Amino acid sequence: QVQLVESGGGLVQAGGSLRLSCAASGRTLGNSAMGWFRQAPGKEREFVAAIRWMTGSTYYPDSVKGRFTISRDNAKNTMYLQMNSLKPEDTAVYYCAHGGTLAAMSQAQVSYWGKGTLVTVSS
Repeated sequence: QVQLVESGGGLVQAGGSLRLSCAASGRTLGNSAMGWFRQAPGKEREFVAAIRWMTGSTYYPDSVKGRFTISRDNAKNTMYLQMNSLKPEDTAVYYCAHGGTLAAMSQAQVSYWGKGTLVTVSS
């Protein structure tokens, strides 16, 4: 089993930046993928970014590409999401997730979820 705990959410002005963290514990992450999803009020949960833990390969949808960067620190078992040029439409609860592959993560085929951290972007 894997436990995931997000942190770093908060209130930020449009155009600003925020960095989210996800601390993982439990079994070794090994050959797995980790990622971020978000869910705005009244909307479906949306894929944001994913990273293959061992190699560092990443994948982003067009909605965040060029603005968000996913990374990880293997020694700390911690994943990050650096969010720049934030827009009001980025407002959502952001969830850390664990899955098997980048492809599976992009389609929300997730094995474990964190409880989420709220990001609010004001205009």
